[in-house]
Amino acid sequence: MKIRISVFILLFLCTAFSLGIASIFLPTGLAQKRIYTSTPSARLDERIRRVENGLLLPFIVKGEPNMAMKLVKRMRFYKIPGISVGVINNGKIEWARGYGVQETGGNKSITPETLFQAASISKPIVAMAMLRLVQENKLKLDEDVNKKLVLWKVPENDFTKEQKINLRGLLSHSASLTVSGFRGYAVDEEIPTILQILDRVTPANSIPIRVDGAPNKDFRYSGGGYVIMHKLATDITEKPFPAFMQEEVLKKLNMIRSTYQQPLPKELWASAAAGHKSNGAKIKGNWYTYPEMAAAGLWTAPSDLARFAIEIQKSKSGKSNRVLSVEMVNEMLTPQIGGWGLGLELRGKNKSARFVHGGGNEGYRCLMVAYSDSGQGAVVMTNSDNGYVLAEEIMRSIAKEYAWFEYLPKQKVIVSVEPKIYDIYAGQYQIAPNFILTITNEKGKLMSQATGQPKSELFAESETDFFLKESETEIKFVKNTQGKVTGLVSRERERDTLAQKIK
Repeated sequence: MKIRISVFILLFLCTAFSLGIASIFLPTGLAQKRIYTSTPSARLDERIRRVENGLLLPFIVKGEPNMAMKLVKRMRFYKIPGISVGVINNGKIEWARGYGVQETGGNKSITPETLFQAASISKPIVAMAMLRLVQENKLKLDEDVNKKLVLWKVPENDFTKEQKINLRGLLSHSASLTVSGFRGYAVDEEIPTILQILDRVTPANSIPIRVDGAPNKDFRYSGGGYVIMHKLATDITEKPFPAFMQEEVLKKLNMIRSTYQQPLPKELWASAAAGHKSNGAKIKGNWYTYPEMAAAGLWTAPSDLARFAIEIQKSKSGKSNRVLSVEMVNEMLTPQIGGWGLGLELRGKNKSARFVHGGGNEGYRCLMVAYSDSGQGAVVMTNSDNGYVLAEEIMRSIAKEYAWFEYLPKQKVIVSVEPKIYDIYAGQYQIAPNFILTITNEKGKLMSQATGQPKSELFAESETDFFLKESETEIKFVKNTQGKVTGLVSRERERDTLAQKIK
């Protein structure tokens, strides 16, 4: 039997491949390897191999060999079952690959289409949707949000007498709101409504979302602010939040593998990677549910997040404005209090200017990095609590291969310090209310251990300056005029955090 293919179908297939959506027509096994072919195949394969075999630690120690690491070995080292990667080059998704399996002990491979929880990377996509409402004159950036909230209002107190809570503060984490993040709800736990979360009514498991400091004064990361935006969006549009996000952003950007539906619909379960703890054990019920959709509820794949990043890059230069205008995207990328933009962390300047966001839900860690002007970037998604450090190692390998500005490892020189000095550094340092860094002197080695994390050795650059080899963390001990250690400054990913010594 002969099969005839019309000229129109052939043209459609050719167009689809040229637009970078060839994965729709490829068998799963092939799509798992590579779905974008904007670079000649042999050259691209070689590039991908170099990335896979060239993972880098954050620091190069002078006098020590700079050993590039293999992705497969690092996945085993960190007990990470699955990883998905998407790489942006010249304003296009150049390639995407999946590695490993959806769950420990399983045989279902991660593909570029596999769904992961984006966790806090949910926030910048929500920021784009909220700015769309501003663009449509349904909201104002600097107006009191209580004027548009209906069934619930931000409770007034002494802190809000002079400064009201506005959308700009919510988007940039400068509204002085409680609740930095949410732990989610296990498979056997009851799921609260958005109103119950806002006021901490059972079965909500987080504290009430309240203003507990002067608004518009300091940066303080708050998922609670995004829960308020969840309520704000549904009040203004009178639509369920997932439908609002689908209409305002996801559909417009062809993010066909993305949804804010929580819990995840059963028809998508087979396509989703299960979350895993740091010891490699799978989470009971595969994953937690996050009714705090705007803060942590997005299910997606790296290619869809790459489409979001590319839209920002193109919108900034006026080449594509499917959601936001040039002016509104530039507003999004303008530093606010603490250096964040509206929904995005901003790093670097001039050619190195980039927008970044990480994400961490129970069993998932993800990272998105994109340059504002060069059309470069990448997204890494993992199904493990250990995934963030590995995501950074992959990013550094991509950075080296694609010649990213200011993203390569820093060179360090280790100096000799009298071990007795370490005794005065030993103690506990409070980084956040429930986050303590414990410093100990163990047989002449200075060790650090943060709450819920493994112990790591600190290496000396000077008598007061130290760094961790395996993570992008630098520590400077602070002394008073009498020479007594009173605290430390922890620098991680270009952000300083002061921690007081408490014991």
